[in-house]
Amino acid sequence: MTELSTLSQWLHHLENQHHKAIDMGLARVQAVAQTADLLTLNCSVITVGGTNGKGSTVATLTAIYCAAGYKVGTYTSPHIIDFNERIAINNQPVSDELLIQAFNAVEAARAQSNISLTYFEFTTLAAFWIFKHAKLDIAVLEVGLGGRLDAVNIIDADVAVVTSIGLDHTDWLGDTREAISFEKAGIFRTHRPAIYGETNPPQPLVDHAQQIGAKLHIKHDDFSFEQQGQTWSFWGEKLTLTDLPKPCLALDNVATALAAIQYVSLSVSEQALKIGISQAKLAGRAERLHYKNIEIIADVAHNPHGASFFMQQLATMQGRTLAVFAMLADKDIAGTLAACLGRVDVWFVAGLDGTRGTTAEQIAPLLQNNGMYIGGKYQTVAAAMRAACQTAQAGDRILVFGSFYTVAAAKQWLQTQ
Repeated sequence: MTELSTLSQWLHHLENQHHKAIDMGLARVQAVAQTADLLTLNCSVITVGGTNGKGSTVATLTAIYCAAGYKVGTYTSPHIIDFNERIAINNQPVSDELLIQAFNAVEAARAQSNISLTYFEFTTLAAFWIFKHAKLDIAVLEVGLGGRLDAVNIIDADVAVVTSIGLDHTDWLGDTREAISFEKAGIFRTHRPAIYGETNPPQPLVDHAQQIGAKLHIKHDDFSFEQQGQTWSFWGEKLTLTDLPKPCLALDNVATALAAIQYVSLSVSEQALKIGISQAKLAGRAERLHYKNIEIIADVAHNPHGASFFMQQLATMQGRTLAVFAMLADKDIAGTLAACLGRVDVWFVAGLDGTRGTTAEQIAPLLQNNGMYIGGKYQTVAAAMRAACQTAQAGDRILVFGSFYTVAAAKQWLQTQ
């Protein structure tokens, strides 16, 4: 292999090394992990899966354990701007140099095994290599796709969390919530705690937990929470908390994180819990940005379930709500737009590049079919942002959503203004 000296060279190389971008299954990645001695991380592990809410739950767990003084490794995907965002220690993205060192180590094990890995499999093993050498107290791992056959699932979690189940990635996971729930439940482990962050879980998830002897804890059955003005309370099997600070992130996901913390062996003080809840933030999740005197709220919601949740979090206001919107072609665009009915006054529709991208002309009819007003159709998110910001008046707000790519392009445009 040609010597690769920069992170961008490595990432370009990894994108073209396997014959499929997504190749579900654990056999290949497990074999390379075994060669590299990466099947355990020698620390506590929480694995977080689910259709939506994973990132906020992971961010809350990370902030709380950092506030408690532990050394915390966090693995998430995808990134918004820089690849380094995916692998963090104590909430700080790792350096290019450390990533290159990890990539070289994984490549040596991969070559020894003579096994081809996908981009995600390879980079996941690099994260595990970094975490193992960092001598962590706890690793918080976000599932990339599904759960049962996701590369993250080669690590046995002490506590497994499924935040929510909606229809997404149906080509890979099935086209019903029941089928998808079975794939998500694949991160559960025998005789270990499992958390479900919604009420009324699909039956296959419950059945799988019972079959393997995982103790399932369900929202409003086994843990609950209640908002009281600017504070809120949490009740769980091992934890009762009152006068908690209002979080920046969605309360449902913060409560799900607290439910998981109950069952990890690392002790966390009430003060650390409150500090962590206050400090937990996450780029691209109801993230508040500004352009002059206009508020911009960016969210990576990219399916009907996520869009509905995003809309529910928005406060009512006197001014208009404008939206900059772009989605990938393999997502449920019509369902996502339907979840926003009556919540957006003017739509600025943009295209996304790449083989999975769509054009504004492809999305526009879906808006028109629902009687939604289109302010303009644009080739790029940057052009849509410029038009929306020029149109917005004092008291209006702009929503930016539909994809990680949409939020990334919007934030990059804002940085140039």
